[in-house]
Amino acid sequence: MSYSCVSAYKRKLSSDARDAETILTRKAETRPPAERARLVHLAILAVLQLVMVAELVFLVLDQQWLHVFLVVGIMAAMLSPTLLKRRLLVEIPSEIQILAILFVFAALFLGEVRDYYERFWWWDLLLHATAGLLLGLLGFMVVYILNEDRQVDLHMRPSFLALFAFSFAQGIGALWEIFEFAMDQLFGMTMQKPMLGAPSGLTDTMWDLIVNAVGAAFVSLAGWRYLARARPSYVEGWARRFIARNPQLFGD
Repeated sequence: MSYSCVSAYKRKLSSDARDAETILTRKAETRPPAERARLVHLAILAVLQLVMVAELVFLVLDQQWLHVFLVVGIMAAMLSPTLLKRRLLVEIPSEIQILAILFVFAALFLGEVRDYYERFWWWDLLLHATAGLLLGLLGFMVVYILNEDRQVDLHMRPSFLALFAFSFAQGIGALWEIFEFAMDQLFGMTMQKPMLGAPSGLTDTMWDLIVNAVGAAFVSLAGWRYLARARPSYVEGWARRFIARNPQLFGD
């Protein structure tokens, strides 16, 4: 084989190696955000499940059966979207599932099982503020998806999207307070607790609504700012991913 042929062959191998390296680099750089979010979701879920399993052992030894059933129910609720993924009619973005399981863990496990509501007076307010944020995000996603759906003739300005997200979050927060009041009146529970020296649960209800409104207002203004400036946002990415993974719900 002549020197020129060998040189050409080496150049071809070098070119192929560079092309392969470029492809691998691009694949690594463009790794789907959904895959990264899925791995983070599974890691967080595994850690929270281990924490609850450890708590479950102590609850069984102490024969606190009500809390045992509550913890088992929390674990099942947090695992069900992952275990029943193939049977669900829609595919929920991993980022949304992460936020949901963290909120459930904080509200039910830490709040009810670990008595954070009693140990920390501000725990309920923190969760209501967080609920306002999450419900505002959900409201944004709902209307954004409707905007993107070709079967729905609906096109709304960023300002209206923000107003809807705020109203949606505050409306759900008000319905929750009605639920708490009904539970207290019908079953003698104390979901609306005395707070800051007030003998009735009115102060608790009003502060819940106030912090819920603050959380909803924050995410609504942030969403309006992103959409008005035509800048990409996490919510937009989640909504687009939801649309792409659930084509059966939307038009072509």
